[in-house]
Parts: sequence; C-alpha cells; structure tokens
Amino acid sequence: MPKRYRTKKPVKTSSAPNRKLLIGSTIVVALAIVALLVLPNFLQPEEKYPQANRNSIGDPNAPILVEEYSDFQCPWCARFALDSEPALIEKYVASGNVQFTFIPFSFLGPESIQSAKAAYCAADQNKFWEFKEKIYLNQSAENSGALSDANLERFASQIKLDMTAFRDCFISDKYAQQVQDDLATGQERGINGTPYFLVNGEGPYAAAELEIRIQAALVKIP
Repeated sequence: MPKRYRTKKPVKTSSAPNRKLLIGSTIVVALAIVALLVLPNFLQPEEKYPQANRNSIGDPNAPILVEEYSDFQCPWCARFALDSEPALIEKYVASGNVQFTFIPFSFLGPESIQSAKAAYCAADQNKFWEFKEKIYLNQSAENSGALSDANLERFASQIKLDMTAFRDCFISDKYAQQVQDDLATGQERGINGTPYFLVNGEGPYAAAELEIRIQAALVKIP
C-alpha cells in the first residue's frame, strides 16, 4: 500500500508578547515626551529665579554681584536672557555665589522705556523676572508695536499679575524717573550698548566675557 503523507499543521506562534512589548515601549516614549514638554511648566518661579527680590535674584549676601545693563528691545539681550542666563543662574546664582541684578538701559526708543516702566510695575508684585522673560519671548523689530502698551498689559495678564494694581502703576508713570536714572547711571559707569555687565563693580564686560569674569572673582574669594 502506498504510504500516505500528511501535511503537517503549521505551528501557531503567539504575537501577544511582542505586541505587549511594543505597546509598553510606546507608552514609555510617550510619557518621556510628555515629561519633557509639560514638566518645565510646573517649575516654581523661586526655582527658576531663586530668591527673587524685585529686579535681583540670588542671595543678597553672595560674594559676587553681577549687574546687567540691557535694553528690552535689544536682540542680543534677548538671546542672552533666553539662551545663556538659565545656565548661569543654575550654576552661580542658585549655588549662592552670585546675586544677579537686571537694570534696564532703555536707549532704543519709546517701547524700551515703556517696557522698563512696566517691568518695574511687575516688580511691585515680585514678578519682574517672569515679566522680563515674557517681553524677550515676544520681542520683534524696534518700536514696531511688539512691545506696545496694550501688549505689555497682555503680558502682565498672562503671568497673572493683579491687573488693577499693574494698570494703576503703569498709567501713573510711577517708574518714569527710575528708568531715566537707570540710563544715566549706566552711562556714568561706562555702559554704551547692551548687554553689558559689571562684576563686583568692575567692567563693563560683554556677555562673552561674563562667565570668565565670574570665575576670576570666585578665585579671589578667601
């Protein structure tokens, strides 16, 4: 009798473990992306701007005082504030070695002056640094309307200032003289552009020199 050949049934393989692994990996990646995008928004202002006190951050007893003279319409100032400043704050201010003070040097026109006055009004509610960041994030061509009074009020609302108090301060020109005095004092100290920095009263130094000067000052600390 001829032999009968039987076709072997295919062996079933389960793809369930592979699917679970793929789903698990996808979830992990998704959570990582969410963390990167969302968590920075939950940083407390005191962590981002340690010991903020009006237009200064850091320990008032720190051995090094850095004073920045910047115009709110200056693109190089915006680049420093958004790109370089956070690392310097983390490295030197949060560590207690530096107190950092921002002084508006408003020489590029009316929107610079109005921005400085508005920033000081924000300082009355101890949100100078948040307001400064908002201005630089929305900066555009000089005196083009990007920093109009209406937009400055919008920025104040976005950082949740008491708008009645802010408007009263801003409309009253409470800080008009302060802004003029800042400009005059900066000129007396040798500031002729922005951004420029003084380190323990010495300078002015360009942004590219700042960290070198801070480190040199640290070496001198007993």
